[in-house]
Amino acid sequence: MRRVRRRGARFTARSRALTALTALAVAGTLTAGAAPPGDRAPAKPPEKTPVATGSGGAVSSVDPDASAAGIEVLKQGGNAVDAAVATAAALGVTEPYSAGIGGGGFLVSYDAASGKVRTLDGRETAPAGADENLFREDGEPVPFDEAVTSGLSTGTPGTPATWQRALASWGSKPLREVLRPAERIADEGFTVDETFRKQTAENADRFRDFPASAELFLPGGKPPRTGTTLRNPDLARTYRELGRDGVGAMYRGGIGEDVVRTVRKPPVDPDAERKVRPGDLTRADLRGYEALEREPTRSEYRGLDIYGMAPSSSGGTSVAEGLNILENSDVGELGERDYLHRYIEASRLAFADRGRWVGDPAQEDVPTEGLLSQRFADSRACLVDDDKALTSPVAPGDPNDPQPCEPGDAPAPTTYEGRHTTHLTTSDKWGNIVAYTLTIEQTGGSGITVPGRGFLLNNELTDFSFEPAVEGVHDPNLPGPSKRPRSSISPTLVLDDGRPLLALGSPGGATIITTVLQTLTNHLDRGMPLVDAIAAPRASQRNAEETEAEPALYDSPLRKRLEAMGHRFKETEEIGAATGIQLLPDGRWLAAAERERRGGGSAMVVQPDD
Repeated sequence: MRRVRRRGARFTARSRALTALTALAVAGTLTAGAAPPGDRAPAKPPEKTPVATGSGGAVSSVDPDASAAGIEVLKQGGNAVDAAVATAAALGVTEPYSAGIGGGGFLVSYDAASGKVRTLDGRETAPAGADENLFREDGEPVPFDEAVTSGLSTGTPGTPATWQRALASWGSKPLREVLRPAERIADEGFTVDETFRKQTAENADRFRDFPASAELFLPGGKPPRTGTTLRNPDLARTYRELGRDGVGAMYRGGIGEDVVRTVRKPPVDPDAERKVRPGDLTRADLRGYEALEREPTRSEYRGLDIYGMAPSSSGGTSVAEGLNILENSDVGELGERDYLHRYIEASRLAFADRGRWVGDPAQEDVPTEGLLSQRFADSRACLVDDDKALTSPVAPGDPNDPQPCEPGDAPAPTTYEGRHTTHLTTSDKWGNIVAYTLTIEQTGGSGITVPGRGFLLNNELTDFSFEPAVEGVHDPNLPGPSKRPRSSISPTLVLDDGRPLLALGSPGGATIITTVLQTLTNHLDRGMPLVDAIAAPRASQRNAEETEAEPALYDSPLRKRLEAMGHRFKETEEIGAATGIQLLPDGRWLAAAERERRGGGSAMVVQPDD
């Protein structure tokens, strides 16, 4: 691999980014309005726009009602943390198959007053009675599809505890206030779009087997039509209870009792033929749950500081390793084929190491510092051939004792992770920023709605390895008592000399890591405006035989040029659904979201530019 001098790299990355920003600002951008005045919900959702610039703070999410909820809180004097919780709560209404109080997530924030980056690990935990055989019966792994739709796959929810800890530590408003926009949307309803209708149809067979899910999501026995209004009064009441009684209602009160009852005895339709295994979640598991404040991961790329989420998520270490592998090649000057080749190989190697080393640090010896080190990345980067693709699965390296170009031992395959998480980014007039990714695992989670409560339970425990990935090699992601399964969630902040440059994240299971990595390099190295970097066709290599590619890349001549180097591809409809926020040089905010994926995202600012 050709090596380039690092001297001047800071200027190169920063100048490319600022050039892109300036061009976008001068050219003018789309803007979005804030939430409507008063207490009444809009008859129709605000118009979706993928990019907005202005002042006073910003919100970007996949959904216009949710983004408007965050903007409403900012307009009422709330800060970025308040807005993040408000947006997340609204997504629990309008994106219930991706997020909600039955799940968990990871939050990264920048505090303008102190200049510090802070993180919360709100990952779900296994029951205290779980062991490494959680998903094994008669010596064999439980079939994955059966594990997904079960109480067995449900971990202790972490989202309510994350909201409470974030607000108590860094917010400015009480939970009851930031939940009000979401309560209103749940009470009065939201407009069903094509993405929601399609996701409901994909889950219809599962939902029919659980009366509470069928009643809520299949009105009249069918998926709701696009353009109709869907209400969730049960969730509105649940939010009001949380606002009134605090999150103790989940961890020590009535909401939690209903969750435990539902997990331990899933309410299945008597006529259903589906085998639905119960789980072992207890009230003690709920009482013992804690959202953890962790030190963020930190690495340097082209003179910029990259902050992310430390284990139990693999996002921060894997994004950092991918960037570190690319550090010594000037990918901004490469042609499209050579850039994609380098990016794909960096992803492949990072995933090889992730699978071997990352798990819950409370129960595993995770070499986080080694995984973040440039020395380790350099020992892996020298495996990359500029003219030929590596063959997956690639064996991991050893971050505890990096040896240049060492081929490694047995490779660990990448475990499956559900892709329909959701991500939001917020900022405020004081300069605070939040990147928050939350999830209930795959689309529709476990498929089981808690009766009378209006939210779905997660199936996050399927992120554990069902059996050791490699025989005879320790797997750090096997289940264990109160253990957090490994995640790929990658909320990321980029700072330049202590000043925030951008915040970024995406849903997408294990493709989250590659989405964030590709978007960062498209923007920082290749000079794309953030909204264009988000929209660019994606590829995702996760140490598999084939690299997933979206149609725009799969159907292009570029694929054949990469295949001539030994790359193998398979087509996938879409990868990720990113959102980001950027602080412009003049102090204004730029919010960016998807143009088309998941029907397009929703970027808004408090005071849009004219």
